[in-house]
Amino acid sequence: MRLTPAGELNDRIRRLQAEMAGADLEAVLLLQNADLFYFTGSIQQGVLYVPVSGEPLYLVRKEFGRARMESGLRQVVPLKSPKDLPGQLAEHGLPLPKRAGMELDVVPVETFQRFARIFPGCEMVGATHQIRTVRAVKSEYEIGIMKDAALQVDKVCRRAREVIREGLTDLELAAELEYAARKEGHQGLSRMRGFNSELFYGHIFSGADSAAPAYLDAPLGGLGVNPSVGQGASYKKIKPFEPIVVDFAGAFDGYLVDQTRIFCIGGLPDQLLKAYDDMVRIQNRLLEIARPGVSWGAVYDDCFKLAVEMGYADHFMGNKGAQVSFIGHGIGVEIDEYPFIARGFSDYALQENMTFAFEPKAVFAGLGAVGIENTFRLTADGPKHITFSDQALAIL
Repeated sequence: MRLTPAGELNDRIRRLQAEMAGADLEAVLLLQNADLFYFTGSIQQGVLYVPVSGEPLYLVRKEFGRARMESGLRQVVPLKSPKDLPGQLAEHGLPLPKRAGMELDVVPVETFQRFARIFPGCEMVGATHQIRTVRAVKSEYEIGIMKDAALQVDKVCRRAREVIREGLTDLELAAELEYAARKEGHQGLSRMRGFNSELFYGHIFSGADSAAPAYLDAPLGGLGVNPSVGQGASYKKIKPFEPIVVDFAGAFDGYLVDQTRIFCIGGLPDQLLKAYDDMVRIQNRLLEIARPGVSWGAVYDDCFKLAVEMGYADHFMGNKGAQVSFIGHGIGVEIDEYPFIARGFSDYALQENMTFAFEPKAVFAGLGAVGIENTFRLTADGPKHITFSDQALAIL
């Protein structure tokens, strides 16, 4: 079991405090699992109280013993009830804040209102941007774990070559690949931050099912096994001469990578072969233009323009009418982190050591989807691969 070093946690807290100072926040209260893990090294139920200066206080309702073992923070204390927070802060020499931040993008309204009553007279505002800004830039420690996740997902791709056969259902293929990932230490959870953005190991589908749109904010959806899931692999049987999409999230020691590879039996129609090559060309364009200081939106605009020039206005990143307005997304503890390589983000600049997945895909209703996805680390010289599986279309 890998435990987050205290030095990592302390650096993250310091960077968050710098963001807090810039937003005139006296404190931030963190409750969500992904943020708790990032800033404490644990997800035991409780509240991480971060003052704008000084040491944070991790107050744990359940389970305190595990939190004390897992967290490298110095101040980890038990908490019977959130109502005890003001008293606990006073015991540790922390004044009650007059302006504090919370994760208002994910905290339920009732929970927010409960904390507002606990801190009367305190203005509670959103701190999500400050939190996500800190999390977007990865340390060498974090990138090392993501490289381990990339090894995991590469073994999944190698297993796909071994097990894909005519007549196998998409669901059976998904089960084989999920089993392979689990044996390699996949944590079983692929965290997403967005409301109702549920995901498991990834998306495995073939033929026309790969072009079936779904509710989630993604270029591909799939039919799934029933309407309560509404995405992913179904009972469709794999056939020759159709695309088989393996869009898989490696997940290891709390960190994710995202990778898509296309397989087929016997080959693909010329239209899909050309589309696959063109999606790789769009990825290559990313490698040419993405540099620290370039805006997220500028990268999107350039790559989207190229896709349109190639003739994919009605097919790029989804079926016409169901297309998404992004090509890439940050990734780390969650699969939808900063930066967003998306329309409209011209005021946000790429920074060195941001990590993101880039996924140009072409979708043709009734025929299927093709494309490529890799997870990258941004360096001063441009994006460098974290995922590394063979990018060639796999014809079996």
